[in-house]
Amino acid sequence: MNYLLPTEWTTTFIPLQDKCPVSPFHLIQDMYQHDTGVGLWDYFSEFSTDPIGAASLAQVHLATIRETGRKVAVKVQHPELEAFVPLDVALTKYTFSTLKRFFPEYDLEWLSSEVEISLPKELDFQEEAKNAARMRAHFDAHAPELPLVIPEVLWAKKRILVMACESGNRPDDLEYLDRNDIDRDEVSATMARIFNEMIFGDGAPLHCDPHGGNIAIRKNTSRRGLGRGPNFDIILYDHGLYRDIPLDLRRSYAKMWLSVIDGDMKSMRKYAHEVAGIEDKDFPLFASAITGRDYSVVSTEGSILKNRSSNEQKSMSSQLQEGLIVDLVQLLARVPRIILLILKTNDLTRSLDENLHTSQGPIRSFLILARFCTRTVFLEQVGEDPRAGFASLATTRCPPACGLVGVHEG
Repeated sequence: MNYLLPTEWTTTFIPLQDKCPVSPFHLIQDMYQHDTGVGLWDYFSEFSTDPIGAASLAQVHLATIRETGRKVAVKVQHPELEAFVPLDVALTKYTFSTLKRFFPEYDLEWLSSEVEISLPKELDFQEEAKNAARMRAHFDAHAPELPLVIPEVLWAKKRILVMACESGNRPDDLEYLDRNDIDRDEVSATMARIFNEMIFGDGAPLHCDPHGGNIAIRKNTSRRGLGRGPNFDIILYDHGLYRDIPLDLRRSYAKMWLSVIDGDMKSMRKYAHEVAGIEDKDFPLFASAITGRDYSVVSTEGSILKNRSSNEQKSMSSQLQEGLIVDLVQLLARVPRIILLILKTNDLTRSLDENLHTSQGPIRSFLILARFCTRTVFLEQVGEDPRAGFASLATTRCPPACGLVGVHEG
């Protein structure tokens, strides 16, 4: 939401991604002994007492396996969570229900319901291990050209996860990118391809917590080969919360975005209703929420492909002050949860693109998005006629934005 909220707000919350309070080391040792039946120092010859990162649910330590000498990263849940999570969930429900009682316009009860569903999944690291393996298998099979690294999980208990040590820098660390001759535009494009594959890829899982603390970048010249391909890896952490996007929703979502790119408001309204149940009165706000642009820009053909102007930024900020945030909260309460998670992914790639100060602006990201959407629509139409093949692409009815796939992305 960087395009709506003041910079002072968004930058203040960044440390919550990987610099939360840490659990004392003696509690980590006790939990390891309890959960595995062996002492921590019996399995590890080295174990950093200070974590390299700490989030709200867990912290990560560097360690060395005694038997093999392998360097690993050990993710451990905060030991006291087990006792406090039920209380936290109850307090969250009470807080939001009380807020709604006194301020009906701020209905956030859906958020407490989502926490109640998602938190148990995030607290089971064995599920996270399965999710990570599934994501790696999907990209190995369907997009092996992308420089995505999913750390291999060696073993996992419910509160402990031991994985390969794959380290890097935050993707918005511009000094690191420039020092290592990593092209910012290429980073942005690669991120867009990775997350669009999660949304539109056949059978792909969606990583539902894609913030800057869960993504790292590192230089890797071995990928460059004969002058082609990126010279970096994108490392994706924290696979505790995944969702699957139903096929029908994925198809309607693709058509909606092609309508956005075309500036076809009639079709966009149709698919916004199919995707999220959006009525006409809420459509302008929804259109702005999914694009991060003022509605006057969204509704003007071709304008969405241009950079956001200072006047547009001021317009959106003033609308926020005039009550837009209340309308947005009410809208989010009515939108299906899976759509909120997809929008969160879109928000990440859009925010990253702006933080990287790329030279090509939003048009390249839209070209990549259009390619994935067009593929989804085409495969749907081919599937309706089993005799059809890729040779039928020229005669397949597709939204006008399909023409964008012929434009060079790189």
